[in-house]
Amino acid sequence: MTDIHPAGGTLAIRARVLTYHAHPLLAGVDVSHRYIADGLVVVRDGVVEAVGEAGELLPRLDPSMPVADHRPHLLMPGFIDPHLHMPQTQVIGSYGTELMEWLSKYTFPEESRYGDPAVSDAAARFLMAELLRNGTTTAVAFCTSHPQSAESFFTESQRLGLRMVGGKVMMDRNAPPALLDTPQRGYDESKDLIRRWHGNGRLSYAISPRFAPTSTEAQLEATQALAAEHPGLHIQTHLSENHGEIAFVAELFPWAKDYTAVYERYGLVRPKALFGHCIHLSERERTALAEAGATAVFCPTSNLFLGSGLFDRDAALQSGLRTGIATDIGGGTSYSMLTTAAEGYKVLALRGQKLRGHAAFYMLAAGNADAIGMGDRIGQVAPGFEADFVLLDTAATPAQRRRAERVETLEEELFVLMTMGDERNVAATYANGRKVHARGMYGEPPERLDQPAASRSAPVCQGGEVQAR
Repeated sequence: MTDIHPAGGTLAIRARVLTYHAHPLLAGVDVSHRYIADGLVVVRDGVVEAVGEAGELLPRLDPSMPVADHRPHLLMPGFIDPHLHMPQTQVIGSYGTELMEWLSKYTFPEESRYGDPAVSDAAARFLMAELLRNGTTTAVAFCTSHPQSAESFFTESQRLGLRMVGGKVMMDRNAPPALLDTPQRGYDESKDLIRRWHGNGRLSYAISPRFAPTSTEAQLEATQALAAEHPGLHIQTHLSENHGEIAFVAELFPWAKDYTAVYERYGLVRPKALFGHCIHLSERERTALAEAGATAVFCPTSNLFLGSGLFDRDAALQSGLRTGIATDIGGGTSYSMLTTAAEGYKVLALRGQKLRGHAAFYMLAAGNADAIGMGDRIGQVAPGFEADFVLLDTAATPAQRRRAERVETLEEELFVLMTMGDERNVAATYANGRKVHARGMYGEPPERLDQPAASRSAPVCQGGEVQAR
């Protein structure tokens, strides 16, 4: 490799580096990842240019290149959250009644506020800040049926330079009048948002029928037309979250042999179609989703909170069904993908299945990138990938530091981080090569300066860029 010279938006980050390029459960743990104990990641114009041993790359850097020294923290790709609801940030933690009652009592009244630009703008700002505080750099989000909610989501995402996917919800029945659109209006408003936002910077649009119970067949036909006109777009909806919902779908669509068949009829089961929950699928449904290249999204904190059921990961793997893991804010109860993985471990344990550290961290980045059809650009720390990173302090709390005294392997360190971790472990977050969050920005404890930094060659700087060699 030739000498590395600085350019606009170029920097290097020194840390322990961990990245995954294959599923540990399918390829084997040893060949699934790359770990560099003293690594350097060189970024040029928001893209990773080089990754390697710091001792090899540092002498080749131009002396004027800024180097952020984050040792002994762990640098990983930014977390990816493939299913959440922007307007539910103020209903999270509402008493966990069954799904349909929870929607009617809490969610729909809150979403009715989102025609107001001030409400939508404030929610978008809060959501982005909270995601970055938790190390999440990409999310796939439902907005409300108001076009304004999607405007606010995309505007704030673009301001921060984030890789985000979102869409206006389409729903024309079984919700309050203030939230209903019509088949034509849902089509027209979605079409206009696609024209103005899809492919604008790092933004992508997701065609977003909320779920079968809130769309008439006429609206699903309009959604089908929209999907056919835009074959490369994401589609996001919900599928088989609980038994009451499934029974309701059977009443509304008596011709359908199962829930998935409703979406199949209208051309919505295809690659980059993301189906939230997928708890109670039949073997036929899993096979159909897998053969179409669709994705099932596991939402453990939401499924536990609402008592919806236990996701069957092994059945999904056996059928070849692509799978992601998500927070599902605000049925989900935490913005942290670390907490989400910890709850996922418990769900799978109740199924007689296990989630080890390497498999969990694969899912949070590379696995979710593949699940949303973006595995060629995000989810890895490798040349050519977009420079979205999370810096993790794996011993951020007294309890974690004490536990770390007995940790002997990387697998064990990751498992402890997953089971005990949350936003306190996020020392910094980078998006598109820019630092967009540093611990201490929102009043939480700042970078720990009293702890020794292993083999530092430069002074510690609170989240800052320092010249280090």
